[in-house]
Amino acid sequence: MTHLLILGGTTEANALAKTVAELGIPATYSYAGRVGNPRPQPLPVRVGGFGGVAGLAAYLRDHTVTHVIDATHPFAAQMSANAVAACHQSGVPLAALTRPAWVEKDGDHWQHVPDIDGAVAALSGAPQRVFLAVGRMHLQEFATQPQHRYLLRLVDEPGTLPLPNCDVVVSRGPFTLADDQALMQRHEIQLVVSKNAGGLGARAKLDAARALGLPVLMIDRPALPQRVELSSVAQVLDWLAHSGVNLGV
Repeated sequence: MTHLLILGGTTEANALAKTVAELGIPATYSYAGRVGNPRPQPLPVRVGGFGGVAGLAAYLRDHTVTHVIDATHPFAAQMSANAVAACHQSGVPLAALTRPAWVEKDGDHWQHVPDIDGAVAALSGAPQRVFLAVGRMHLQEFATQPQHRYLLRLVDEPGTLPLPNCDVVVSRGPFTLADDQALMQRHEIQLVVSKNAGGLGARAKLDAARALGLPVLMIDRPALPQRVELSSVAQVLDWLAHSGVNLGV
């Protein structure tokens, strides 16, 4: 019997979960547990880590998982690498539902850095007003550059923050160009720091930066092990059908 495990937490994962539920395909949706109030799903949900490759392999075995769809964030590199290894060990087919990376357009002023450490190093220098759009997990690293005034946009109320000089907006995307442009103007932003997450839901900040003539410090995606990569729910369904799943349609 089919049992999909969807490694989720993204807009793409949510869309897949909705379609899978509508088709009646048995599946479980897994959240990493980093968001305090995750979106409800039309599928059974589990929250939290698996305990590395061995823990995930044991979960696949114990719950008779037949297929894994990795629809995690493009920067969830450890989870994605663990999924590749655990599925290889277990003989469970794996495909990734990924969003295309953002690419520069005419009028963009991007400086590329390879990782978070590179972004932190690039912020050395005179104080600026910085829109730090990297999520909550990596704020501690940027505390080594305390001279800037940071604007943070977070999904949950953050509690105590490691940055001494910051403004916080609690909001969940998708965001619009008009709203992000107004946000940056209101806070007199001089630089945007962004992970290259791709997709549409968070692209507005880059469009707003272009419209305002602001530079962007772009953190490139991490390298991941080789795997099947798909870019739409329709492609996932086609992959499942070719993997022996009865879609009922």
